[in-house]
Amino acid sequence: MESTKNTNYYAVIMAGGIGSRFWPVSTQKFPKQFHDMLGTGESLLQKTFSRLEKIVPASNILILTNERYLDLTLQQLPKISEKQVVLEPAMRNTAPCILLSALKIQKEDPDAVMLVAPSDHWIEDENSFKEDLEICFKNCENEDVLMTLGIPPTFPNTGYGYIECDANATSEIKKVNQFREKPDYETAKHFLSQGNYLWNAGIFLWSVKSIISAFEAHLPVMNALFSEGKPIYNTEGEEQFVAQNYGLAENISIDYGIMEKAKNVYVKEATFDWNDLGTWGALHDKLVKDINSNAIVRATTHLKEASGNMIFSEKDKLIVIDGLTDYIVVDKEDVMLIFPKEKEQEIKILLAEVANKHGKKYS
Repeated sequence: MESTKNTNYYAVIMAGGIGSRFWPVSTQKFPKQFHDMLGTGESLLQKTFSRLEKIVPASNILILTNERYLDLTLQQLPKISEKQVVLEPAMRNTAPCILLSALKIQKEDPDAVMLVAPSDHWIEDENSFKEDLEICFKNCENEDVLMTLGIPPTFPNTGYGYIECDANATSEIKKVNQFREKPDYETAKHFLSQGNYLWNAGIFLWSVKSIISAFEAHLPVMNALFSEGKPIYNTEGEEQFVAQNYGLAENISIDYGIMEKAKNVYVKEATFDWNDLGTWGALHDKLVKDINSNAIVRATTHLKEASGNMIFSEKDKLIVIDGLTDYIVVDKEDVMLIFPKEKEQEIKILLAEVANKHGKKYS
């Protein structure tokens, strides 16, 4: 029941990315967050929404996305109204859209505490996720803090940023010393050996008061630009104001713009298993696999001498494979991809080549 949830709690789901490393399934017209990548019957966006709805009222969940995805968003999330979709008229990274959301929420509820989360992550153990969020929400209600959830690293991953927290802290909420950019392998190994480094999952919590103060202090030009719209946020005039001003904002992430500069940043170590589902290989890691380590989404398969493959079909189709190891096999209506898993980071380059040679319709 919505009435049992804290009405001061808000959530902002960032759903504007294209996810080009998941090509050919993820395209500009239909990005990965709107796909059922896990074969569960729900898109990644729908799963994120239902996960957050356990703690935040559905009417308090905003979706940040590109204007071209408005219809897709409303189709997939029938519980929200159009005014809950915040449309970005230009790609300006995460800081501008978070500030805009915070100002809109503050106008609605000056005592609001808000969570910001990506739309396309895989999270196991949703009860632990909910408990972690409740601890963070309460802390943000009572303290002037900017909070993030950090994931205990399981191997020296070079694809994530890291959070260095206070090594001497004994409480479950620790002061952040600094954010560290994606490291090389040796640096990542060093981080793990230190024991006080966590993966940065890009999940943030704060009161609207605290985050707007942080923008005033660290991104004053952007804050002044968006503050001019305060009288018309959440009214019919908002769309025109955003259309005229959003593109003037600096293109900067919340990490660079705020989190790396602010002195009141704290982290709660996550108790749930997490993956950012950034690549086909990451999806392969998280899915249940057959005896030969093949992960299969939706396909009926007939496999011989086939192991370690990520096999994804848009429809339930018979896929026959013989003599293939560690490949990505994707069957989509107009594209068939058979690509070595070890080269998955090159899919972005491949996509550019395909679009250039065969036309933008494939991108």
